[in-house]
Amino acid sequence: MLPPVSSGRSAAIAFILVVAMLDIVAMGIVIPVLPPLIEAFTGSNAQAGVVNGVFVALWALMQFVASPVIGSLSDQVGRRPVILLSTAGLAADYVLMALAPNLWWLALGRMIAGVTSASFTTVYAYMADITPPEARSRGYGLIGAAFSAGFVAGPLLGGVLGEVSPRAPFWVAAALSGLTFLYGIFILPESLPVERRMRFSWRRANPFGALTLLRSHPELSGLAVVNFLLYFAHHVFSAVFVLYAGHRYGWSPGTVGVLLALAGALDMLVQGVLVGRVVKRIGDRATMILGLFGGAAGLACMGLAPGGWAFAAAMLPNALWGLAMPTLLSLMTQRVSENEQGQLQGANMSVASVAGVLSPLCFGWVYSVSVDADAPLALPGAAFLLAAAVLLAAALLGWRVARRASRDRPAA
Repeated sequence: MLPPVSSGRSAAIAFILVVAMLDIVAMGIVIPVLPPLIEAFTGSNAQAGVVNGVFVALWALMQFVASPVIGSLSDQVGRRPVILLSTAGLAADYVLMALAPNLWWLALGRMIAGVTSASFTTVYAYMADITPPEARSRGYGLIGAAFSAGFVAGPLLGGVLGEVSPRAPFWVAAALSGLTFLYGIFILPESLPVERRMRFSWRRANPFGALTLLRSHPELSGLAVVNFLLYFAHHVFSAVFVLYAGHRYGWSPGTVGVLLALAGALDMLVQGVLVGRVVKRIGDRATMILGLFGGAAGLACMGLAPGGWAFAAAMLPNALWGLAMPTLLSLMTQRVSENEQGQLQGANMSVASVAGVLSPLCFGWVYSVSVDADAPLALPGAAFLLAAAVLLAAALLGWRVARRASRDRPAA
């Protein structure tokens, strides 16, 4: 029998962190090889930038549709079955992409991945179930650290496997997702007691209906805009980083994997170690603002970096970005009731997905124009500079809207 969460909260936290890490390892493995595979199909680096942006947008569009459904469904049936179904779907999807003979099949694979990856909303709701409001910044920081650990191992392993075959990382990702499913079957406990569950409603589960929750409080809607801008800026990495690194610095998939692993290690340090300590000293709001300003500075340095070493060094200030997400989520969870946590995470993921639809298309187009031989301005790092400006706007808006939210008492 699965152990009840109430008898072992620490064990439950460990279980969900392992699930989160294995999911991200599987996702990270394919990052170094997917853009080069797209480039091989298109035959052009600039065109690959546009196509990769479209693929990321398709992934995000499916998350926009699926996230509130999955979040609300988990409020009714519990977190565990939703997580299990999603990990099984991811395993099947990676097999599909490993066998994809053309761009159309890859596009289908990215769309399915968008649906199955929407279970991240349930992971955050799971953490909200088992932690009190005052401890959620640290709890979300631990999830972020688990994600970062996955991004350390995943891209590093994917880079190594990609040197052997561009298809090999997809097969290993499928195996890891299958392992996550088996782990969840035998180990993962349910976190949501029956008495705290809420009946599924299509009004709350449709992506636009879910967003109505974000309008229930002025500070909550303002923080949702900060969340949108944060995700918008972050997609510069998924949209153009691998192609940019190969074009500008001549980095191979192996080198890209090492750099992504370094970025993941820094983020794991920030979210797993620093978030709780910094919040304890200066509070959620100030920690969030510090993280957003640090991320903006790092992105600006990346966009202006004259060489590979300078780009890698810019990852240090950029790592402070990891302070922003867990504290932003903590501030938002304090504005809703305990039985709305799944709905809130679904709404947040919908916001992130809207950003994920628009942002890659924007950054992919900016990149293709900036590296084109006939570009009016030779500025290959233009996409990173644009992302820095977006994150700076998020920092200024967050500073304004979070003043009252950080002082108010949590919702009943």
